[in-house]
Amino acid sequence: MNNSLKNDLLIRAALSQPTERPPVWMMRQAGRFMKEYWEIKNKYSFLEMCKTPEIAADVTMLPIDLLDVDAAILFSDILVTAEAMGGDLSFEQGVGPRFANPVRNQQDAEKLSVDCLDRLQYVGDAIKVIQQRLDGKVPLIGFAGAPFTILSYLVEGGSSKDFKLTKTLLNNQPELAHYILQKIADVTIEYLNMQVDAGVNALQLFDSWALALSWNDYQEFSHKYNKYILSKLKRTVPVISFCKGSSVFAPLMAEAQPDVVSVDWNADLLNIKKSLPAGMAVQGNLDPFVLYADKPVIKKKILDLFERMRGEDGFIFNLGHGIMPDIPFDNVKFAVETIKEYRY
Repeated sequence: MNNSLKNDLLIRAALSQPTERPPVWMMRQAGRFMKEYWEIKNKYSFLEMCKTPEIAADVTMLPIDLLDVDAAILFSDILVTAEAMGGDLSFEQGVGPRFANPVRNQQDAEKLSVDCLDRLQYVGDAIKVIQQRLDGKVPLIGFAGAPFTILSYLVEGGSSKDFKLTKTLLNNQPELAHYILQKIADVTIEYLNMQVDAGVNALQLFDSWALALSWNDYQEFSHKYNKYILSKLKRTVPVISFCKGSSVFAPLMAEAQPDVVSVDWNADLLNIKKSLPAGMAVQGNLDPFVLYADKPVIKKKILDLFERMRGEDGFIFNLGHGIMPDIPFDNVKFAVETIKEYRY
Protein backbone atom coordinates (compact mmCIF):
# COMPACT_ATOMS: atom_id res chain seq x y z
CA MET A 1 0.00 0.00 0.00
CA ASN A 2 2.78 2.44 0.95
CA ASN A 3 4.75 1.54 -2.15
CA SER A 4 2.44 3.30 -4.60
CA LEU A 5 2.42 6.53 -2.55
CA LYS A 6 5.00 9.21 -3.28
CA ASN A 7 4.38 10.68 0.19
CA ASP A 8 3.46 8.01 2.74
CA LEU A 9 4.27 10.04 5.89
CA LEU A 10 0.70 9.80 7.17
CA ILE A 11 0.54 6.03 6.72
CA ARG A 12 3.90 5.53 8.44
CA ALA A 13 2.92 7.75 11.36
CA ALA A 14 -0.48 6.04 11.67
CA LEU A 15 1.31 2.68 11.92
CA SER A 16 3.79 4.14 14.47
CA GLN A 17 6.72 3.81 12.08
CA PRO A 18 9.51 6.43 12.10
CA THR A 19 8.96 9.68 10.15
CA GLU A 20 11.30 12.58 9.36
CA ARG A 21 8.68 15.04 10.65
CA PRO A 22 5.05 14.86 11.71
CA PRO A 23 2.65 14.59 8.77
CA VAL A 24 0.00 17.31 8.56
CA TRP A 25 -3.60 17.41 7.46
CA MET A 26 -6.48 19.30 9.06
CA MET A 27 -10.08 18.40 9.70
CA ARG A 28 -12.30 20.46 7.36
CA GLN A 29 -9.23 21.32 5.30
CA ALA A 30 -11.27 21.42 2.06
CA GLY A 31 -13.65 24.08 3.00
CA ARG A 32 -15.23 27.32 3.82
CA PHE A 33 -12.06 29.26 4.66
CA MET A 34 -11.00 29.07 0.98
CA LYS A 35 -12.34 31.43 -1.69
CA GLU A 36 -11.85 28.61 -4.21
CA TYR A 37 -14.32 26.50 -2.19
CA TRP A 38 -16.92 29.27 -2.41
CA GLU A 39 -16.41 29.58 -6.17
CA ILE A 40 -17.65 25.98 -6.37
CA LYS A 41 -20.18 26.21 -3.52
CA ASN A 42 -21.94 29.22 -5.08
CA LYS A 43 -22.81 27.09 -8.12
CA TYR A 44 -24.12 23.98 -6.37
CA SER A 45 -25.94 22.92 -3.21
CA PHE A 46 -23.84 21.19 -0.55
CA LEU A 47 -25.45 17.80 -1.26
CA GLU A 48 -24.93 18.24 -5.01
CA MET A 49 -21.24 18.78 -4.28
CA CYS A 50 -21.12 15.59 -2.18
CA LYS A 51 -23.07 13.51 -4.72
CA THR A 52 -21.29 14.55 -7.92
CA PRO A 53 -17.98 12.66 -8.02
CA GLU A 54 -16.16 15.21 -10.21
CA ILE A 55 -17.17 18.11 -7.93
CA ALA A 56 -16.35 16.15 -4.76
CA ALA A 57 -12.93 15.46 -6.33
CA ASP A 58 -12.44 19.16 -7.19
CA VAL A 59 -13.07 20.14 -3.56
CA THR A 60 -10.99 17.27 -2.12
CA MET A 61 -8.03 18.44 -4.21
CA LEU A 62 -8.14 22.09 -3.07
CA PRO A 63 -5.96 21.65 0.07
CA ILE A 64 -3.57 19.39 -1.85
CA ASP A 65 -3.10 21.98 -4.58
CA LEU A 66 -3.25 25.12 -2.39
CA LEU A 67 -1.76 23.99 0.94
CA ASP A 68 0.37 20.96 -0.01
CA VAL A 69 -0.76 18.94 3.03
CA ASP A 70 0.33 15.33 3.52
CA ALA A 71 -3.11 13.73 3.06
CA ALA A 72 -6.38 14.31 1.26
CA ILE A 73 -9.69 13.64 2.96
CA LEU A 74 -12.70 12.72 0.90
CA PHE A 75 -15.09 15.64 0.48
CA SER A 76 -18.40 14.38 1.85
CA ASP A 77 -20.42 14.65 5.05
CA ILE A 78 -20.96 12.40 8.05
CA LEU A 79 -24.74 12.57 7.50
CA VAL A 80 -24.81 10.86 4.10
CA THR A 81 -25.34 7.51 5.87
CA ALA A 82 -28.36 8.89 7.72
CA GLU A 83 -29.77 10.20 4.43
CA ALA A 84 -29.23 6.85 2.72
CA MET A 85 -31.11 5.17 5.58
CA GLY A 86 -34.13 7.38 4.89
CA GLY A 87 -33.41 10.71 6.57
CA ASP A 88 -34.87 13.67 4.66
CA LEU A 89 -31.70 15.77 4.78
CA SER A 90 -31.15 19.37 3.73
CA PHE A 91 -28.50 21.97 4.52
CA GLU A 92 -29.60 25.52 5.25
CA GLN A 93 -27.18 28.45 5.02
CA GLY A 94 -26.37 29.67 8.53
CA VAL A 95 -28.43 26.88 10.13
CA GLY A 96 -26.65 23.67 9.13
CA PRO A 97 -28.09 20.21 8.54
CA ARG A 98 -31.81 19.56 8.99
CA PHE A 99 -33.81 16.33 8.95
CA ALA A 100 -37.46 16.98 8.03
CA ASN A 101 -38.42 13.55 9.44
CA PRO A 102 -36.68 13.21 12.83
CA VAL A 103 -36.60 9.78 14.50
CA ARG A 104 -38.57 10.01 17.74
CA ASN A 105 -40.28 6.64 18.26
CA GLN A 106 -40.21 2.94 17.37
CA GLN A 107 -42.24 3.48 14.20
CA ASP A 108 -39.78 6.13 12.96
CA ALA A 109 -36.86 3.83 13.82
CA GLU A 110 -38.35 0.89 11.94
CA LYS A 111 -38.49 2.99 8.78
CA LEU A 112 -34.70 3.39 8.80
CA SER A 113 -33.26 1.17 6.08
CA VAL A 114 -30.10 -0.88 6.57
CA ASP A 115 -30.04 -2.16 2.99
CA CYS A 116 -28.95 1.14 1.51
CA LEU A 117 -25.33 0.82 0.34
CA ASP A 118 -26.40 1.33 -3.30
CA ARG A 119 -27.57 4.84 -2.31
CA LEU A 120 -23.99 5.65 -1.30
CA GLN A 121 -22.36 4.46 -4.49
CA TYR A 122 -21.57 8.05 -5.45
CA VAL A 123 -18.99 8.05 -2.62
CA GLY A 124 -17.20 5.04 -4.08
CA ASP A 125 -17.29 6.73 -7.49
CA ALA A 126 -15.83 9.93 -6.01
CA ILE A 127 -12.99 7.97 -4.36
CA LYS A 128 -11.99 6.50 -7.73
CA VAL A 129 -11.97 9.94 -9.39
CA ILE A 130 -9.97 11.45 -6.51
CA GLN A 131 -7.38 8.67 -6.59
CA GLN A 132 -6.91 9.21 -10.34
CA ARG A 133 -6.31 12.91 -9.66
CA LEU A 134 -3.99 12.28 -6.71
CA ASP A 135 -1.97 9.76 -8.73
CA GLY A 136 -0.26 8.50 -5.56
CA LYS A 137 0.90 11.96 -4.45
CA VAL A 138 -0.54 11.60 -0.92
CA PRO A 139 -2.89 9.16 0.84
CA LEU A 140 -6.66 9.61 0.68
CA ILE A 141 -8.59 9.37 3.95
CA GLY A 142 -12.16 8.10 3.86
CA PHE A 143 -14.54 8.56 6.78
CA ALA A 144 -17.91 8.07 8.39
CA GLY A 145 -19.82 9.47 11.32
CA ALA A 146 -19.96 7.29 14.43
CA PRO A 147 -23.37 5.89 15.43
CA PHE A 148 -24.00 8.08 18.48
CA THR A 149 -23.29 11.27 16.53
CA ILE A 150 -25.54 10.19 13.64
CA LEU A 151 -28.27 9.18 16.11
CA SER A 152 -28.14 12.62 17.73
CA TYR A 153 -28.72 14.36 14.39
CA LEU A 154 -31.58 12.02 13.51
CA VAL A 155 -33.29 12.41 16.90
CA GLU A 156 -32.76 16.16 17.25
CA GLY A 157 -33.63 16.80 13.60
CA GLY A 158 -30.38 18.72 13.19
CA SER A 159 -27.62 20.26 15.29
CA SER A 160 -28.20 20.74 19.00
CA LYS A 161 -26.61 22.75 21.79
CA ASP A 162 -27.79 20.52 24.66
CA PHE A 163 -28.86 17.15 23.08
CA LYS A 164 -31.95 17.20 25.26
CA LEU A 165 -34.07 14.96 23.00
CA THR A 166 -31.18 12.53 22.46
CA LYS A 167 -30.39 12.21 26.16
CA THR A 168 -34.09 11.82 27.02
CA LEU A 169 -34.21 8.94 24.52
CA LEU A 170 -31.10 7.32 26.05
CA ASN A 171 -32.54 7.66 29.55
CA ASN A 172 -36.20 6.77 28.97
CA GLN A 173 -35.98 4.37 26.02
CA PRO A 174 -32.51 2.81 26.00
CA GLU A 175 -33.77 -0.24 24.05
CA LEU A 176 -35.00 2.03 21.24
CA ALA A 177 -31.68 3.91 21.26
CA HIS A 178 -29.77 0.62 20.94
CA TYR A 179 -32.06 -0.51 18.11
CA ILE A 180 -31.29 2.67 16.13
CA LEU A 181 -27.57 2.62 16.99
CA GLN A 182 -27.24 -0.99 15.81
CA LYS A 183 -28.83 -0.11 12.47
CA ILE A 184 -26.48 2.85 12.02
CA ALA A 185 -23.47 0.73 13.00
CA ASP A 186 -24.32 -1.98 10.46
CA VAL A 187 -24.69 0.60 7.67
CA THR A 188 -21.43 2.28 8.74
CA ILE A 189 -19.48 -0.99 8.51
CA GLU A 190 -20.71 -1.62 4.96
CA TYR A 191 -20.08 1.99 4.00
CA LEU A 192 -16.49 2.09 5.31
CA ASN A 193 -15.64 -1.28 3.80
CA MET A 194 -16.99 -0.01 0.47
CA GLN A 195 -14.60 2.95 0.78
CA VAL A 196 -11.68 0.57 1.38
CA ASP A 197 -12.70 -1.43 -1.70
CA ALA A 198 -12.94 1.81 -3.71
CA GLY A 199 -9.33 2.65 -2.80
CA VAL A 200 -8.96 4.88 0.26
CA ASN A 201 -5.61 4.63 2.07
CA ALA A 202 -6.91 5.32 5.59
CA LEU A 203 -10.21 5.76 7.44
CA GLN A 204 -11.42 8.10 10.18
CA LEU A 205 -14.46 7.55 12.40
CA PHE A 206 -15.90 10.89 13.56
CA ASP A 207 -17.79 10.86 16.85
CA SER A 208 -18.23 14.62 16.87
CA TRP A 209 -20.75 14.84 19.73
CA ALA A 210 -19.41 12.19 22.14
CA LEU A 211 -18.46 15.04 24.49
CA ALA A 212 -22.18 15.41 25.33
CA LEU A 213 -22.13 12.06 27.13
CA SER A 214 -21.24 10.99 30.64
CA TRP A 215 -18.59 8.28 31.01
CA ASN A 216 -21.17 5.51 31.52
CA ASP A 217 -23.37 6.69 28.66
CA TYR A 218 -20.36 7.00 26.37
CA GLN A 219 -19.46 3.43 27.23
CA GLU A 220 -22.95 2.10 26.55
CA PHE A 221 -24.18 4.23 23.64
CA SER A 222 -21.01 5.20 21.80
CA HIS A 223 -17.94 3.11 22.60
CA LYS A 224 -19.81 -0.20 22.30
CA TYR A 225 -20.78 0.56 18.69
CA ASN A 226 -17.47 2.12 17.67
CA LYS A 227 -15.71 -1.00 18.95
CA TYR A 228 -18.15 -3.18 17.01
CA ILE A 229 -17.52 -1.21 13.81
CA LEU A 230 -13.74 -1.39 14.15
CA SER A 231 -13.95 -5.14 14.73
CA LYS A 232 -15.79 -5.61 11.40
CA LEU A 233 -13.72 -3.34 9.17
CA LYS A 234 -11.30 -4.57 6.52
CA ARG A 235 -8.17 -3.56 8.43
CA THR A 236 -6.00 -3.28 5.33
CA VAL A 237 -5.72 0.48 5.91
CA PRO A 238 -5.02 2.39 9.15
CA VAL A 239 -8.07 3.52 11.13
CA ILE A 240 -8.21 6.81 13.05
CA SER A 241 -10.77 7.28 15.83
CA PHE A 242 -11.78 10.86 16.64
CA CYS A 243 -14.17 12.37 19.12
CA LYS A 244 -14.60 15.66 20.86
CA GLY A 245 -14.07 14.36 24.35
CA SER A 246 -11.10 12.17 23.43
CA SER A 247 -9.05 13.81 26.17
CA VAL A 248 -11.47 12.09 28.59
CA PHE A 249 -12.47 9.00 26.61
CA ALA A 250 -9.06 8.03 25.18
CA PRO A 251 -8.73 4.89 27.38
CA LEU A 252 -12.05 3.56 26.06
CA MET A 253 -11.26 4.62 22.49
CA ALA A 254 -8.06 2.59 22.72
CA GLU A 255 -10.07 -0.51 23.71
CA ALA A 256 -11.72 -0.40 20.28
CA GLN A 257 -8.19 -0.87 18.83
CA PRO A 258 -7.90 1.90 16.27
CA ASP A 259 -4.44 2.53 14.85
CA VAL A 260 -4.67 6.21 15.82
CA VAL A 261 -6.55 8.13 18.53
CA SER A 262 -7.28 11.69 17.42
CA VAL A 263 -7.21 14.02 20.42
CA ASP A 264 -9.07 17.27 21.11
CA TRP A 265 -7.15 20.28 22.47
CA ASN A 266 -8.07 19.85 26.14
CA ALA A 267 -5.35 17.28 26.87
CA ASP A 268 -1.58 17.16 26.94
CA LEU A 269 -0.89 15.06 23.85
CA LEU A 270 2.22 13.33 25.22
CA ASN A 271 0.37 12.26 28.37
CA ILE A 272 -2.40 10.76 26.24
CA LYS A 273 0.18 9.01 24.03
CA LYS A 274 1.92 7.49 27.03
CA SER A 275 -1.42 6.29 28.43
CA LEU A 276 -2.27 4.37 25.23
CA PRO A 277 -1.09 0.85 24.37
CA ALA A 278 2.39 0.68 22.81
CA GLY A 279 2.23 1.14 19.05
CA MET A 280 -1.00 3.16 19.07
CA ALA A 281 -0.50 6.54 17.38
CA VAL A 282 -2.02 9.91 18.24
CA GLN A 283 -3.34 12.69 16.03
CA GLY A 284 -3.89 16.29 17.04
CA ASN A 285 -4.20 18.42 18.93
CA LEU A 286 -3.73 22.15 18.25
CA ASP A 287 -6.63 24.35 19.29
CA PRO A 288 -7.99 25.59 15.92
CA PHE A 289 -8.47 29.06 17.44
CA VAL A 290 -4.66 29.40 17.46
CA LEU A 291 -4.96 29.89 13.69
CA TYR A 292 -6.65 33.27 14.27
CA ALA A 293 -3.51 34.46 16.09
CA ASP A 294 -0.51 36.39 14.76
CA LYS A 295 1.95 34.28 12.77
CA PRO A 296 4.75 34.27 15.39
CA VAL A 297 2.20 32.90 17.90
CA ILE A 298 1.02 30.21 15.45
CA LYS A 299 4.64 29.14 14.86
CA LYS A 300 5.47 29.06 18.58
CA LYS A 301 2.40 26.98 19.49
CA ILE A 302 3.11 24.44 16.74
CA LEU A 303 6.82 24.17 17.65
CA ASP A 304 5.95 23.84 21.36
CA LEU A 305 3.70 20.90 20.50
CA PHE A 306 6.40 19.34 18.32
CA GLU A 307 9.06 19.70 20.99
CA ARG A 308 6.69 18.06 23.48
CA MET A 309 6.27 15.13 21.06
CA ARG A 310 9.95 14.93 20.05
CA GLY A 311 11.22 11.36 19.96
CA GLU A 312 7.74 9.85 19.72
CA ASP A 313 6.85 7.68 16.73
CA GLY A 314 3.19 7.66 15.83
CA PHE A 315 2.28 11.36 15.79
CA ILE A 316 0.13 13.02 13.11
CA PHE A 317 -0.32 16.79 13.35
CA ASN A 318 -3.92 17.96 13.20
CA LEU A 319 -6.31 20.30 14.97
CA GLY A 320 -8.38 19.34 17.98
CA HIS A 321 -11.46 19.85 15.76
CA GLY A 322 -12.20 21.37 12.34
CA ILE A 323 -11.02 24.66 10.84
CA MET A 324 -13.52 27.48 11.30
CA PRO A 325 -14.78 29.20 8.12
CA ASP A 326 -13.40 32.66 8.93
CA ILE A 327 -9.84 31.63 9.76
CA PRO A 328 -7.56 33.49 7.32
CA PHE A 329 -6.34 31.20 4.55
CA ASP A 330 -2.88 32.78 4.80
CA ASN A 331 -2.61 31.68 8.44
CA VAL A 332 -3.49 28.08 7.56
CA LYS A 333 -0.91 28.09 4.77
CA PHE A 334 1.70 29.53 7.16
CA ALA A 335 0.92 26.79 9.71
CA VAL A 336 1.40 24.07 7.09
CA GLU A 337 4.69 25.61 5.93
CA THR A 338 5.91 25.79 9.55
CA ILE A 339 5.15 22.09 10.00
CA LYS A 340 6.79 21.06 6.73
CA GLU A 341 10.02 22.90 7.59
CA TYR A 342 10.34 21.05 10.91
CA ARG A 343 12.74 18.11 11.27
CA TYR A 344 13.14 15.77 14.22
